[in-house]
This record gives sequence, C-alpha cells and structure tokens, in this order.
Amino acid sequence: MKNVIYIALFWVTSIAVGQTVKGVVANQNKTPVEYMFVVNQKTQEHAHTNFKGEFRLANTYVGDTIIFQKIGFNPKKIVCTSAIVNVQVTTQSIALEQVVLTSGVSASSVITAIDVETNPVKSAQELLTKVPGLIIGQHAGGGKAEQIFYRGFDIDHGTDLQVNVDGLPVNMVSHAHGQGYADLHFVIPETIKNLDFKAGTYNAKQGNFATTGTVNISSKERLSDNRIKLEVGDFNSQRLLFMNQFINKTNESAYVATEYIKSDGPFESPQNFKRFNINSKYIKRIEDTQLAFTFSHFESNWNASGQIPERAVNNGSISRFGAIDDTEGGETARTNIALAITNSYSDNSELKHLLYYTNYQFDLYSNFTFFLENPVDGDQIHQKENRAIFGYQSDYKKQLNIANKEILFSAGLGVRADKVKDNQLSSTKNKTEILERIQYGDVNETNFFGYVSGDIELGKWNIIPALRVDYFSFGYQDFLSTDNKLKEQTSAVVSPKLSVLYTPVNSFQAYVKLGQGFHTNDSRLVLNSLGNDIPKAYTTDVGFVWRADPKVLIGLGAWAMYSEQEFVYVGDAGVVEPNGASERVGLSLNTRLQPTRNLFVNFDANYTHARFANEPNGEDYVPLAPSFTLKGGITYKKDKGFYGGIDFLHLTDRPANEDNSIVADGYTLTNLNAGYRWNKVELGIQIQNLFDVEWNETQFATESKLANETNSVEEIHFTPGTPLFVKSSITYKF
Repeated sequence: MKNVIYIALFWVTSIAVGQTVKGVVANQNKTPVEYMFVVNQKTQEHAHTNFKGEFRLANTYVGDTIIFQKIGFNPKKIVCTSAIVNVQVTTQSIALEQVVLTSGVSASSVITAIDVETNPVKSAQELLTKVPGLIIGQHAGGGKAEQIFYRGFDIDHGTDLQVNVDGLPVNMVSHAHGQGYADLHFVIPETIKNLDFKAGTYNAKQGNFATTGTVNISSKERLSDNRIKLEVGDFNSQRLLFMNQFINKTNESAYVATEYIKSDGPFESPQNFKRFNINSKYIKRIEDTQLAFTFSHFESNWNASGQIPERAVNNGSISRFGAIDDTEGGETARTNIALAITNSYSDNSELKHLLYYTNYQFDLYSNFTFFLENPVDGDQIHQKENRAIFGYQSDYKKQLNIANKEILFSAGLGVRADKVKDNQLSSTKNKTEILERIQYGDVNETNFFGYVSGDIELGKWNIIPALRVDYFSFGYQDFLSTDNKLKEQTSAVVSPKLSVLYTPVNSFQAYVKLGQGFHTNDSRLVLNSLGNDIPKAYTTDVGFVWRADPKVLIGLGAWAMYSEQEFVYVGDAGVVEPNGASERVGLSLNTRLQPTRNLFVNFDANYTHARFANEPNGEDYVPLAPSFTLKGGITYKKDKGFYGGIDFLHLTDRPANEDNSIVADGYTLTNLNAGYRWNKVELGIQIQNLFDVEWNETQFATESKLANETNSVEEIHFTPGTPLFVKSSITYKF
C-alpha cells in the first residue's frame, strides 16, 4: 500500500511541476490513430501522434484540459490527472469544425483533405482534379497519362508537377513521350486514404518536377469493409471492382483490391479500351517498428482516334467523333514493389526507410500531322521504352528544445536510378513497319539527393528554413550514332526554401513562402548543346487560411514565379523547345462551407497572368496557359440513405500560340452523382456532362496536311470532350 502511495505521489508531483504527459490515441477498434492534433487548452502546448498513436505533451499540469482533434473523428476533451493518458476516440463524418491549422499542416492540404472526404475520387483520371485550380485533359483514347494545366502552365504530362504514391515517384524522367510523364492509372481510387497537395516549391522533400507543387497520395492501411462493385454505362463502359481485407488485427492488416475496366468511348471508331489493376498492402507493427509492404500491377491497351483538325469537321468530311487516322493507340504496364520501415524512438524522433522497385513498359502510336512529313505513307510515329526504377529514401525527424524554443528538425537522403532499355521514337506504317528510327538508345539516369529542414516555433510564429541538394548523372547510349558509346554528364542544383507561418489561433493561419524549384532536362538532350544546365524556378506564395466560422473555411492566396528557361522535350518529334524565361503571377480563392451536418459546398477561383519574359509585347503569350478557372459544387453526404452531389468546371478561352492569333475555346461542364446506401448494398448513378455541352477536351495549334491537300494548315486540332455520359453502379459490402 505504501508503494502505491509513493507511486501516486510521484506522478502527481511530476505533473504539478509541468512535466511531459505521454500516451496513446486509438479508435473504437483499438487501432492507433496517426497524426492526431493534441493541444493543452491552457498553455497551447501541442503535439501530434506518431504511427503508433503515441504523443508527448510538454508543460502540462494536473487539471489542465487536453483536446484531441483530427478530421474524421469526434473531438475529445479530457482533464489531465496523471502523466500517462490513453485516449479512445470515435470516428464521425467529416466536419469543418474539425479543421485545426498548425505549422505541420499545409493550407492547401486542408482543402484537398476535405474534398477527398466529402466527395471521394471516383476514377483514376479524377485524382489530380482534387487540387484546387488544376484541370486535366485526355487525348489518346484513355490509356495515356492526362495532360495537366495548373498555375499558368501547360504541364504536359508532368513536367512541372511532382506526383508520388506512398512515397513512390510517379513522374518518369527521360520518357519516350516526354520528360516528367506521370501516369496515375495504376491507382485504384477506392484504396485512397488521403491526397496531400503542397503548392509551390517550399517543402524540403520537393525535388525534381516540383515547380508548381507536389501531390502526395497515400493509400489506406486497412479497409472499412470488403466489397464487390459493378459499374455499367454508355459507350459499352464497364467496371468490376473487388476489395478484400484478409488480415484485420490491431497490429497487423492486409488487403487486396482489383479492378477491370473496359470502354469504347463515344468515338465512331471504338477505343476498345481495357485496363486491369491490382493494389495490395500489408502492415505489421512490432513494438517501435512498423513495416508497410505494397505491391501493385497495372496493364492497359487501347485504340485512339487522335486529335482532329477543325477544318475537317467544319467541311463535313468527318464528324466531331470521327478520325483522320484511327490506327492510333497503345499499351502500357507498370509493376511497383515497395517496403517502408518506420522506427519510433523514446527521444521523440522517428526514422523512415523506403525501398522501391518499378518495372514499366510503354508503347504508343500517334499521328498528329497526318501527311505533312510523308505524303505517301502518312506521319504515324511509334514511341516505346522498357524501364526499371530502383530507389531508396531515408527520412528522419526529431523534436528538439533549444533555448526554450521548440524545433522540429527534419533531414533525409536518397537515390533514384532509372535504367531505360530501347527508348525509341520511330516513323511507322500501320503499326507494323518501321520506316525510320528518329531516336533509339538506352537511358541511364541517377538522382542522388539530400535535405535538411527546421520548423522553429516562436510563440505564434513558425520559421521553416530548408535546403535541398540534388545531384544528377545523365547517361545516354545512342544506337544511331557512329561510335555507339555511352555518354555521361553530371549536374547539381542547390535549392533553398523558406516559409514563415503566423498562427494566432488554430482557426487562422497566414503564410509567406519563398523557394527555388526545378525540372531537369531530358538525358537525351543534356549531352548535346544544352549541356548540364538545370533551369531553375523562383517562387513565392502569400496568403491565409481562415476558419471564419465552424461551418466556413476560406483560403486566399497570391503567388508569383520566375522561370529561367522552359526546356520542353517534345517526344513526338524528338527535339527540345527552349521557350525562354517566363513570368507568372496569380490569385486563388478557395471556399468550403458546411451549412448543415450533411451538406457541403466548395468553390475555387483561380486567375493567372503568364507571359514569356523576353519576347515583344503581344508575342509573349504562353500557349494553352489557363488564365481563369472556376471549380465548385454541392455535396450531400450520408453514411446511410440518400447521398448526391453536383459539380461544375469553367475554363475560359486561352491562347494556343504565342501571339494569340489561334485561340483554344473555353467550356463549362456540369456533372451529377447520386445514390442510396443500405447496410450492405449501395446503388449509384453518375452523369457526366449533364447538359450535353459540345466541348473540346484538349486543343493544340498544330500544322498538318490532309491527304487531299496541297498546302499545310496551322489551326486548332482537338480531341472532342465526352458528351452526356450516364453510368450506374451497384456495390455489395461484406
């Protein structure tokens, strides 16, 4: 009895002088809850839980109230009575009042997290559209990576937006179709846990291609249920999904998800599009260590009608959904294997190792100019490669207290090696005969990198300096050259970054950010006149996020970017386009409302002024750069019963060439989705392009010549957007 009294007195005395309180947060299923915000209501000391649900909260006294908050969980308050606090929280439907703004939370990430929770991603194509202000377009039969437009950039397929899935890099360097090619079709949308978006170049982990920002997609650790889902729609569209959680323990989980998709599309020449996906994940926690093993495989093949010229539609020779050359199309496959090991230590530090391997194959047939280059056989081209990627990354973070100042120290290092066999661009005929090899060789490209960052907390201010160093080794063995030798070149880039955050309360955060980013040159071009130069981009963001009311969240920001040089590798021609320096400035407004518990409203407006810096006035437009976009919608969300939503996208007209003499038409689209949920069954319907608007999904100013023409014509070539498209679904959960 005496020992018990001594122990009790020890804990009470420790708390009385303001010692560190520690504990574990778990949900109703006894599963640890990661990254929950823990704050002392009186002292405003705060912390976050780690992957084990553990937290440590300094300067806490007996009688202090501790608050636990995270989106998707009921907030919980407890009165501190001892130095060890174990808390159980319960899940609930997302609410804006759960939003907590801290230095560890990106303002843009808050917006995307809300959108993913309130209106989950319904297809792999839709993934990137969760980023406010970002739009996409498909122009190759559904199998090629989407074209991306964001912050006044035609990002092509990923030149200026870094994309990762569970830490695995998606962007392909020195790709057969273009530098930075990012195909996300291997992701099954129902497996997504979170989509974290960081605008700009300000995070130390942001390296190659992170000029406009970074999208980090995280997959679920476990499934809420097993399910079978069948979707059927117009244009012979079908999708079958199967998801099964076959291990579901507190410290161990494993699931597998597979999907099969097919569609002919609205085109006169059927796309015959087919895709197969498998995603799986295994998690094991052993004391202070977590192992996460992921495996995914994806393969796809399709036909395409390609981009068609306006004149052919206007003169009636083809319809909007016809084709000049319907022999386009391709096939691709990707296999990913990754192992992540996370260790937590008693000194409030964490170390994560990520080891990954990717095998990737790509074949694409296209014809953009028809009979311009070859009046007899046509201008069909073939792009192909076989790639292996090996990578390792280590990330370390530790909470320090120096001179009574809280500092979150982060550091990391890693390497990525791309080995590309038979990277080629050829002129072909009918997909069977090679007429001429334009480029043909092997690529060996390696990126070593390291970074350090410190989040220094000074009361209501956070100063976050960071420095990143990237070292590249570019190698290309040109099979078409006379010596046929491997040529190599190296280059390095140092990227400083700085963010300053002001958070007077956890419902308001203002920020000023400065940073340097870059996208590398293609290995095939580094070894010629471009040398080892890596063009840099200098960016700044200023703005705030404000939860003006428990049911209102507002984000307002201004940004600017100066890009030294925009080397764009045109994979379709095997050449580089040095577009020169450019300047961009922009404004963004993001609003999220929750008028009632189940009703959500989102609205995003983005304006960008993009111009080349050294060109004459009137000849300095950045082709296809969106100047103004609006995205918004209303969602009614319930776990059971009726649910539904309607959303819209508006894109204004934009210049298709440097002097704005050719214009890409804007459009406004509206989509509807609705359904009804029972305990085990769910019925749903989606209607894309609700008002059957005639719109062009992708548009280019292209010079081409048709078979019956004597002279070439430069004008808009486009891929028609999908007309009204109805798709229904049934889901069975077990």
